[in-house]
Amino acid sequence: MKGRLAVLDELPDGRRAAALIVDGALEDLLIDAPESFGPAQPGAIFVAKAGRPMKGQGGCFVELGNGATGFLRDAKGVAPGAPVLVQVSGVAEPGKAAPVTTRLLFKSRYAIVTPDRPGVNVSRRIRDEDTRALLQAAASEVALPEGAGLILRSAAAHADAEAIIEDIEAMAGLARDILADGSAAPALLVEAPDAHLVAWRDWADPEPDEVLDGPGSFDDAGAWESIAAARAPDQRLPGGGFMAVESTRALVAVDVNTGPDSSPAAGLKANVAALKALPRALRLRGLAGQIVVDLAPFPKRERSQLEQVLTAALRRDASEMAVAGWTPLGHLELQRKRDRHPLEALIRDALPDL
Repeated sequence: MKGRLAVLDELPDGRRAAALIVDGALEDLLIDAPESFGPAQPGAIFVAKAGRPMKGQGGCFVELGNGATGFLRDAKGVAPGAPVLVQVSGVAEPGKAAPVTTRLLFKSRYAIVTPDRPGVNVSRRIRDEDTRALLQAAASEVALPEGAGLILRSAAAHADAEAIIEDIEAMAGLARDILADGSAAPALLVEAPDAHLVAWRDWADPEPDEVLDGPGSFDDAGAWESIAAARAPDQRLPGGGFMAVESTRALVAVDVNTGPDSSPAAGLKANVAALKALPRALRLRGLAGQIVVDLAPFPKRERSQLEQVLTAALRRDASEMAVAGWTPLGHLELQRKRDRHPLEALIRDALPDL
């Protein structure tokens, strides 16, 4: 099946889930965190109570309310005990506080309102100067909170001015309400967006060709089978090779193999295919942190070519990922932001038979 299909459904326990299927293959998967994970999920906004700065770390722990704790990495100018507005910026590692930031983002389909960062910026993916000028003009019609700025997202290039203005006004109004909130005690002000909302917001460029929404949509689209395949450690690669993706307590290990063909040409082919597929494999499995890739045997002179392949693949991925370089043993190291929970943790109890 060709084209982009967005599929919205629920897990048996009622949590929302969304799958993006491109040309018949699962491209992205969003699943709400279980209630037991707590409200400190990416995108949630809290009034927090600042703790004392942590010596040598440049940050401080903050109380989020109801026993939840966050860690504010840049706590410069934040007085201990003072209320501070923070937003959860990622997923907490097991046993650690949720990462939070004071640089709030009010994100929607076409725009992001940025408090304390004035100016109107247009996505660099929109290169047509006439389109950029029209978007700037549309944005100028909306009154933003004092001192706030705006980022027009790439999907705005395909929307009409009325829809863009409505989108900006909604986010500007929410930002204005939150910034004016005078609460002093730690409290949740804005819940994290659920999977359906994130899908509508972030899968808009390009627009899905079709949307399936409702009970049984995952069955109709074959999404469950694709999710089961994403749980498996081994992933077949074009040309007969495969890569194994496995998570440990310390890191994510990726092992690339050529299969029965051990020729140098097969090694290069398998490595290129694996690096192209790696961002998607990590995204679907929800794996992040330190990633170590053990590539199939290849001559050292091919490193530059492989780096270029990986860089191109990362440009098409929305997650923050940095290439650390090559280890003395020839492994490739990367660092990926923890922006979602591991797939296994999300579905282990809800779908034990998948």
